[in-house]
Amino acid sequence: MDLRKLKTLIDLVSESNISELEITEAEGKVRIVKGGEAAPVQYVQALAAAPAAAPAATPAASTAPAAPAAAAEPAGHVVKSPMVGTFYRSASPGAPAFVEVGAQVKEGDTLCIIEAMKILNEIEADKSGTVTKILGENGQAVEYGQPLFIIE
Repeated sequence: MDLRKLKTLIDLVSESNISELEITEAEGKVRIVKGGEAAPVQYVQALAAAPAAAPAATPAASTAPAAPAAAAEPAGHVVKSPMVGTFYRSASPGAPAFVEVGAQVKEGDTLCIIEAMKILNEIEADKSGTVTKILGENGQAVEYGQPLFIIE
């Protein structure tokens, strides 16, 4: 589970009237209990997550192949995935893509959507420029840190 989402859940529990929250996902189970002193957090990985641990090691392995891409990075700024999820180029199946190759973008413009845990997260440009390459495939799974766009 994404640490930002986990922190958000902890903050929601601490600010609300509920005393306990439990969420089960494919990756595991999170249980947050509000206590008197501090809110203990338990994160339990499901047995089915053991095969998912191998793909978790894959991003580290895929970072090594990204090193040659890092040599190509001077040709542009790489926008990387901030989370694990499903990559979408448009807001809905029939809608036009947020950006195409050659599009001028400003910092803060939406480039794509990554769906994680049934939540659609807009990924914004962190640099102004021209989109020179789209590395993500529509509807495909992406890993944390995976290059999605190149902006020059």
